[in-house]
Amino acid sequence: MAKFQRPAHVLALGYLSYIVIGTFLLAIPFSQETPITWIDNLFTSASAVSTTGLVTIDPGTSYSWFGEFIILCLFQLGGLGYMTASSFVILAASKKLSDQRLHILKSAFSLPKTIGITHLVRNIIVFTFVCELVGALALYPYLRSANVERPLWSALFHSVSAFCTAGFSLLPTSFEGFRDVTGVNIIIAALSYLGGVGFIVYTDVWSKIKNWQRRLTFTTRVILTVTLILSAFGTAAIYFIEPSLQNLPTKDRVLASFFQAMTASTTVGFNTIPISKLSLPVVMILYFLMFFGASPAGTGGGLKSTTLTALIAETWSHLRGYKTTSLMGHEIPGNRVRAASMSASVYGLVLGLGIFGLSLAMPKANFEWMVFEAISALGTVGLSMGLTSQLTVSGKWIIIGLMYVGRLGVVTFGLTFITQKIIQNGKIKPDDLAI
Repeated sequence: MAKFQRPAHVLALGYLSYIVIGTFLLAIPFSQETPITWIDNLFTSASAVSTTGLVTIDPGTSYSWFGEFIILCLFQLGGLGYMTASSFVILAASKKLSDQRLHILKSAFSLPKTIGITHLVRNIIVFTFVCELVGALALYPYLRSANVERPLWSALFHSVSAFCTAGFSLLPTSFEGFRDVTGVNIIIAALSYLGGVGFIVYTDVWSKIKNWQRRLTFTTRVILTVTLILSAFGTAAIYFIEPSLQNLPTKDRVLASFFQAMTASTTVGFNTIPISKLSLPVVMILYFLMFFGASPAGTGGGLKSTTLTALIAETWSHLRGYKTTSLMGHEIPGNRVRAASMSASVYGLVLGLGIFGLSLAMPKANFEWMVFEAISALGTVGLSMGLTSQLTVSGKWIIIGLMYVGRLGVVTFGLTFITQKIIQNGKIKPDDLAI
């Protein structure tokens, strides 16, 4: 078996095993407050492992505390990543990872050569738990003052959900009740950005702090720049375009616009305003933000910010007649540009098939809602215009498939099926999948 094909298989089977185990645990009567069908348990488990947040039932009223705890564990494991969680256990026991496991981790994170895997895994675990704990402590007083049921548990659940960009909420209307609460908006946004921008950035920034003369890597500069641009663009566009926000006070309007731009671009999936009531131009902006999503090696989904920049740089370079592709004074190798093009092509193909499948499964459904649902599922975002609760059984299977592919990554998913010849010829290497 080809060396590079095995990581894709391991990751695919790893996430699938999480989903199956989670489904069985959620099906235990002790996990449920009300009877839940097996397909809804499967849907919830797949949504949690993929850190999507789409739900066909209300988790806060349908599952017991134990069921909610299982969901939290699933999106925590999904956010950390299958290989990261298991590798941390191995590191704690033996202090060393095998060459094969290092190879799989490098493939899973799409890491450049300059990032050390073992060091990164330890940093990921520590940084994750610290952020989630601080986030929970910061959210607690706000939830308690709002008389939210079980405020401490709710604060922890939402903190982990935000950092893992899972979008699961125990509140029936997500964070719509906190639309004008600045503190809650900032805490959720901070956790979501920390999870969404990626662990590569933290390692690099920390190294920069320890050595101020050291430059940030090209990947980090790209991620931070694109994240800032997308957030600013989304916030401004929603602020000026969305009619339902026009009568709000300026502060509330800014908060609502920022939060929705943030939640789409980081793929966290929370909302402070009803998504189904947004105007078509704003829905199209969310399409774009959800499509490209977060950054490599983070907890978010989507096509990734580095893919977007590689495609833009390639197009701009060709328009100017350059023979090489460059961005921010950095030349992007041809194999990275080809990898970005391949990712975009496969992503678009899978998305198109998903939308087509939904149109067959639910011919009477609103097409705009179907497109939104498919983009949200494949990008592991979790926002919905209302179609999730109306899904037929076949529609649920399609969304489950999209969420699974989205969490695994379309390229990794594709590598499990169609790249044997390419791999054998040495045309694709693990490092080709990151800028």
